[in-house]
Amino acid sequence: MKNTTKEIYLAGGCFWGLEKYLGNIPGVTATETGYANGKTEKPTYEEVCRQDTGHAEAVRLSYDASQISLSRLLSLFYKVIDPTSLNRQGNDVGSQYRSGIYYTDQEDDSVIRKSIDELKKNYKKPIAIEMFPLKNYYPAEEYHQKYLDKNPRGYCHINPSYFELAKEALVDPLAYHAPEKEGLKEQLSPIQYEVTMKNGTEPAYQNEYWDNDREGIYVDITTGEPLFLSKDKFEACGWPSFSKSIDPEGVKTKTDLSHGMIRKEVRSRVGDIHLGHVFPDGPKESGGQRYCINSAALRFIPKEKMKEEGYEKYILHLK
Repeated sequence: MKNTTKEIYLAGGCFWGLEKYLGNIPGVTATETGYANGKTEKPTYEEVCRQDTGHAEAVRLSYDASQISLSRLLSLFYKVIDPTSLNRQGNDVGSQYRSGIYYTDQEDDSVIRKSIDELKKNYKKPIAIEMFPLKNYYPAEEYHQKYLDKNPRGYCHINPSYFELAKEALVDPLAYHAPEKEGLKEQLSPIQYEVTMKNGTEPAYQNEYWDNDREGIYVDITTGEPLFLSKDKFEACGWPSFSKSIDPEGVKTKTDLSHGMIRKEVRSRVGDIHLGHVFPDGPKESGGQRYCINSAALRFIPKEKMKEEGYEKYILHLK
């Protein structure tokens, strides 16, 4: 079996919170805090903080490239740092708190450069993340390893809510692409086009998946991006209902004032198509949400076909 384990070294402020956040991401198999790309050998924490060692507080992480791509890892990394801040994250100031990406595989160079080029499009200020091959790395002292697990109230510049979001970052949006909307009229059936492109609603109890109870995954009809799992489906009305999406950022909501009502419309992330609406009357034990989704916006892939269609990694999440 091919070894798909890779490693990357990321610096972004205090390494306590960064390690916990990165370690929660599905596909990351190991993390360790340490000191990277400095001028001295085997520095101590005190030396890094108070002397000119040139090291950055960094996290070494191993990940399974068959489960998560480097591009996706970097996009999640950017969420918890200010990429325009030089030698500072949160309240921590100094060169040891600079942001950096350090790699050991030369093939990663182009991936990192492309990722940073995409990031630049979102900011007017210059991006302050350095990227270099890894020159050196020394593990931090044992008390720094898994620090926030041992000290839950310890300082962290990362909002704790991100730790939980990281656990559910299952879907890589970079793996999917929205088709040209002009061509969708020919690709979709009339009801699929009416629902997804014109915010329509199909008839209750007269749609494909309202009573589907098979194990599997529901994906965006236009892009194939995973949206919902069968384990989160429940019977509530004449349309497919789900207690949550696969990835909390996999769907987006917006206020819908149509038909004299105030509702929350649900749209897909990459395809930006109309899916349905979400209501706060779902099962309380599952979070209280009811995602009422049109079958016409979905394609269902049964469990036995998920591997051949490229959704194998989600099989473990069906139960």
